[in-house]
Amino acid sequence: MAALESCRCRGAGERTHGSILYSILKSAEEEQPQQPPSSQCSQPSLQQLLQKTPPGAPDPQHQLQVQTQTAACSCGSTRRRGVLRAPQVTCKAASAVLVKTLRFVKNVPCFRELPEHEQLTLIRSAWAPLLVLGLAQDRVDFETAETVEPSMLQRILTGSRHGGDQSQSQSRGVSAAAAAAPGVSVHDIEAIKAFLRKCWSVDISTKEYAYLKGAVLFNPDLEGLRCLHYIQSLRREAHQALNEHVRLIHRDDTTRFAKLLIALSMLRAISPPVVAQLFFRPVIGSVNIEEVLMEMFYGK
Repeated sequence: MAALESCRCRGAGERTHGSILYSILKSAEEEQPQQPPSSQCSQPSLQQLLQKTPPGAPDPQHQLQVQTQTAACSCGSTRRRGVLRAPQVTCKAASAVLVKTLRFVKNVPCFRELPEHEQLTLIRSAWAPLLVLGLAQDRVDFETAETVEPSMLQRILTGSRHGGDQSQSQSRGVSAAAAAAPGVSVHDIEAIKAFLRKCWSVDISTKEYAYLKGAVLFNPDLEGLRCLHYIQSLRREAHQALNEHVRLIHRDDTTRFAKLLIALSMLRAISPPVVAQLFFRPVIGSVNIEEVLMEMFYGK
């Protein structure tokens, strides 16, 4: 990895009183949750995907009909999975949070000063945890229904009888395993819900959410970063700013900062593919979520 001196981003060697503390707070204050972004290249494309369920997407009504029936296979090798009870409603709420999250990132000056390669790397790593943070901040709750993942025997029998349907699913970019097992692991769903409950129990403030977003966005542990030292300093500042804010506002709560760090560790354990599968695949099908992200962020 290149050292800080080789980073060509502006501000890498200039640390003023603005830095991340001012930048993140300014971004949070400038957010306008009520209004969607005005870019013609971002929101409309996602809205079009959300208007109707594409051919490759699993039917939400069909998913809900596949309720838990653990006796479906005599071998008993079923695994618990879950799907959204109201996918259209929840996915639209998640997409609105995603749009707001990307707008927040765009408004952070020290992020915009990074080379585009660094920006892409950070966005691809951070979009999912930032989205879940946004769900917590906007108090977006959701309900799921449990399904049963077919056993190996069921998959073999189904594949042999319906080979044509399986080939058609694969031709649309949907793997056979995904087509046979809608939804995501109940364990993964519970991890997301546990994180949301943690945030709501701590009653995180707007400023604290902003600092947490900065700590998530500026991740120095990614491969290929050329501005590594600068990104490390930005994450360090985000943690320091959060700690100073907690000590100033919550002087009597000596465990609050530790609780926020625990929430961060819970957030980092949430898998981006799980977030994409749960909140977006029911309505956009096999469309690559990263392609949607790049179109929304850069208009590509």
